[in-house]
Amino acid sequence: MTSDTGTAPARRAPRPRADALRNRERIVTAAREMFVEFGAQVPYDEIARRAGVGNATLYRNFPERDDLVREVVLSLLARVTELAERAAAEEDDTFAALRRFVHAAADERVGALCPMLDGGFDKDHPDLVAERERLEEAVQGLVDRAQRAGRLRTDVGVGDLMVAVSQLTRPLPGTACAAFAPFVRRHLQLFLDGLETPARSELPGAAVTLEDLRRDSCPS
Repeated sequence: MTSDTGTAPARRAPRPRADALRNRERIVTAAREMFVEFGAQVPYDEIARRAGVGNATLYRNFPERDDLVREVVLSLLARVTELAERAAAEEDDTFAALRRFVHAAADERVGALCPMLDGGFDKDHPDLVAERERLEEAVQGLVDRAQRAGRLRTDVGVGDLMVAVSQLTRPLPGTACAAFAPFVRRHLQLFLDGLETPARSELPGAAVTLEDLRRDSCPS
């Protein structure tokens, strides 16, 4: 059947099968776990083995390692954004919402994945920019609410929060993530105690924004 212009209508691209989508999700989950444990250069066959798929399935979904790294980062950003949105929606106490988000984001091992963003990683890929903006909006909302309520000191910014989560969840050299986890929770709570009002000291410098982090190439 042709259209009035005499050209055949464009055919819709077939939707991925449910099992193909599940395989892709399992690959991304396995890759994320192994990147945290061993770094971004972990062999593809090890990722495939943990995901329970064949090497051909892994290469079909992610022919280049950069493709897989980007998908892992996108998945992480989406998960952390959801954590921020859920904390804001489910917690009446604005500082409790912020505290819940910080600990939940730490559980995602944000800092352990930061080294993947170095080198030739394309931080300006359109998909990453869009997902990062969603995350920034969600976290900014948590900070703004807590500051308006007088629960969060006003001389800190979203960048201060994200630097702390990133740095405190990055294991020390030679330390496995699992062994490091108990210390992370202790130190995050110490950090959070320092964010509540009334402030007990005056911070040097100015509140860190997300734009500051991007400009200085700090992890965000």
